[in-house]
Amino acid sequence: MTGVTRWTGHEAGLLRKAMRKTGKAFAELVGVNQRQIPRWEGRGETLELSLANQKALDTLLARADPDVQQRFAALLTERAAAEHDERAEELLRRDPRTSRHPVDGKLMTLVEEGIYLSGPDNRSVWLEPFLIDIYPTTNEDYARFVLATGHRPPATGRRPPQHWPGGRCPVSLANHPVVWVTWHDATAYARWAGKVLPSARQWEKAARGPRGRIYPWGAEPTAAKANTAAAGIDATTSVSRYQSGVSPYGAFDMCGNVWEWCSTEEESGNGRYELKGSAFTSPFERAVPSLRNAANASMKDNDTGFRCAAALS
Repeated sequence: MTGVTRWTGHEAGLLRKAMRKTGKAFAELVGVNQRQIPRWEGRGETLELSLANQKALDTLLARADPDVQQRFAALLTERAAAEHDERAEELLRRDPRTSRHPVDGKLMTLVEEGIYLSGPDNRSVWLEPFLIDIYPTTNEDYARFVLATGHRPPATGRRPPQHWPGGRCPVSLANHPVVWVTWHDATAYARWAGKVLPSARQWEKAARGPRGRIYPWGAEPTAAKANTAAAGIDATTSVSRYQSGVSPYGAFDMCGNVWEWCSTEEESGNGRYELKGSAFTSPFERAVPSLRNAANASMKDNDTGFRCAAALS
């Protein structure tokens, strides 16, 4: 990720955070007085940096380790989702792995072709390249789909669920993953968006990366990096909340928050489809992307949602 169009104090601050540097150490790398750094970050978007400073930051980002570039992209992604900041999202599109889908407008990340380690026994599996949503489908996303198609809103029984009072998406939950959706609902959304539900293998590769991490963030069982029962929240959270738990491809919530429907049907062919990711109701021990789970296609619950995938055009 190189060549940001226009650096402001806010982007400089995000880069410092991604590099995990103190203000003094970051100032030395950029070649400015250390007093400049709190000034840049304090004024945020109102301060456009000088051409010399911008070139220095471009060079610093271009030479940064891939892990730093990934963290920087993740921080920009989180900000774009939380603040609906079009400029931050424009910066993200400069990452060659990241693009915005033309139908539902969701950010997607590229998962390159190649072998990855699959399942608890880490079998080598080859997959073609594909795109996958950086975030699960949110209530706001699903509301746009309902408005565009007239599809029945998420419901349990004859009434909308508690999180959609009166059948309408509440503003307070707009950026939370949609729940109470069946596999059929999720498939209908994907069809409308010109996407598909990911296969279980695609989902797992996007979560674990090509080297088969145990968790999206690595090998350490760190409960603070995901919304599982261990967090004690007992509800969904914003899809951009757990930026420290992103996968090697920059995908959020691949552990915790909600179980996610996949397109893979169980071998028995009895109408049950695989679910991935665990949820806010799950013990942390189940927050392992290699874990297998499945449910009937008509099942809907307060801890089950989805995200979409797409082939490369």
